Amino acid sequence: MKHSTLGFSASIRLVARFSVRSVRVCALVLTSFFTASVVQASEGAFITAISASPPPSGAQQLCRQYSWACSSQKAASLTSKQEMQIVKKVNLQVNASTRSITDQSQYRQREFWALPTTRGGDCEDFALLKKRNLIKAGIDPSKLLIATVLDRRRNAHAVLVYRSAQGDLVLDNLTNSIKPWKATRYLFLRMQDPKQPRRWVGVYGNS
Repeated sequence: MKHSTLGFSASIRLVARFSVRSVRVCALVLTSFFTASVVQASEGAFITAISASPPPSGAQQLCRQYSWACSSQKAASLTSKQEMQIVKKVNLQVNASTRSITDQSQYRQREFWALPTTRGGDCEDFALLKKRNLIKAGIDPSKLLIATVLDRRRNAHAVLVYRSAQGDLVLDNLTNSIKPWKATRYLFLRMQDPKQPRRWVGVYGNS
């Protein structure tokens, strides 16, 4: 009986150690899975650059024409809430006050990037005006990136991307709604390089 009791006690201790070890292993696996999921979700919230890319044909002289459009200078820090309020306000103002007109009608060119005139502007002109006004309002220029896309009908289009702390949000002249890039259902082609906005990167991100 004494040997049996000892054997039973030893078995209990062995089972307890095994249980604790199993719990630790499970906890480690769950933690790793959760961390990986969070990283993947975070990465999916931002448009990923694939490779260097030449600028769109209409944007080749953009930096010479508007130095602020390619600025990487850091601005005074604002809270995320303050930034979002400014972004919403500027997006609505530009969409409401600017008439849509094609480059062909205005400049007799297929593509010409410039700030809107009194007659209006096309999609990239809207994006430029929003970027300029947001920089003036104190938004960090490195968070404001012009991107070229194919819209839902797979027509060429341009938007302004606001790189918020939670992910890339799209300011679009076709809607007043500011959406995460994944919710636009656009095919993203290229974008100003977040590290050096004078350069462009291919993104090829299908939202």
